[in-house]
Amino acid sequence: MPSSSRSSTASSATRSSRTRPARRTPRRGTGGTTLNDVAALAGVSAITVSRALKKPDVVAQETLARIQDAVARTGYVPNLIAGGLASNRTGLIAALVPTIAGSVFLDTVQALTDACDEAGCQLMLGQSGYTGFREDALINAIVGRRPDGIVLTGIMHSPEGRKRLLASGIPVVETWDLTPTPIDMLVGFSHERVGMEVADYLYGKGYRRPAIVTAEDYRAGLRRAGFEHRMRSLGVLDIPVRVVTAPTMLRHGRESMTELMQRTAPPDVIFCSSDVLAHGVITEAQARGMQVPGDIAVMGFGDLAFSPYLHPALSTVHIDGTAIGRQAARFILDRIEGHDIGERVRDIGFTIVPRQSA
Repeated sequence: MPSSSRSSTASSATRSSRTRPARRTPRRGTGGTTLNDVAALAGVSAITVSRALKKPDVVAQETLARIQDAVARTGYVPNLIAGGLASNRTGLIAALVPTIAGSVFLDTVQALTDACDEAGCQLMLGQSGYTGFREDALINAIVGRRPDGIVLTGIMHSPEGRKRLLASGIPVVETWDLTPTPIDMLVGFSHERVGMEVADYLYGKGYRRPAIVTAEDYRAGLRRAGFEHRMRSLGVLDIPVRVVTAPTMLRHGRESMTELMQRTAPPDVIFCSSDVLAHGVITEAQARGMQVPGDIAVMGFGDLAFSPYLHPALSTVHIDGTAIGRQAARFILDRIEGHDIGERVRDIGFTIVPRQSA
């Protein structure tokens, strides 16, 4: 090859290397769906996909339909901070809890906050509610901002929400429940087992006419199912149930107690899905001049701060919310740093706390 040709080729290569954009540092442990994946599936360029997502009215309807179909099939959520950080790290961990009105999740949130503070990142808290509709909207908003990790309460997520989380590549920790098929990582306990062991405890105390006062949410439903199953296996077949809206309030417990006392054969023990409900049941019983546990025994769930100080002190189920929060944070921080997290599912268990009310 003539020297002039070699010189020209070398010069072109030099210019190309100078103008080639620097490669971005990939997010550790992700592998999520990208804009290019959507473009390939839709049969268009990445620029066209970007334009369609930002200004859909400037894209041909047929092309837009293909892109929207590809987005739905892949679960892709646009990165709202793309290009903002060279490392793709945001210093943000997002957590979703059903409610901030009750205190059962406070220890978990505090533990997450403390762990984030120690690691130099921030916790963003979202209230998802108990129905799942708000959770999907929050998941879309959070995934689009690409936090370093997401902590979810529970495991029952919509198919669309699950698809979004899987496609995002963001480390996800589900908490406060157990499942053999977690999205990513999981730390919690078995609600069915809680119900079964509470049934064993109350049956062992001699109670034979149990009733249930429970919130209308999935995890409370699992505890109810476990309780009913075990009681029926012990020969107790009549178990009246009062279902109330979530989040639970003291008045729900009082109202439920009123209804249950109108039965021909009132219960001798009431298992409540929260300590707040149990507090309401005790309050109504005492307002009626009844003795607890002499006339009616009461069992709660959650072991809230006030529970040992009720009169009588409330028998309940203790969950180590602090341990849940610490392990969830450890999972995410280890994943971010590329460390081996070991077993992805951790069962922290629970403890039945016998006190005076049952």
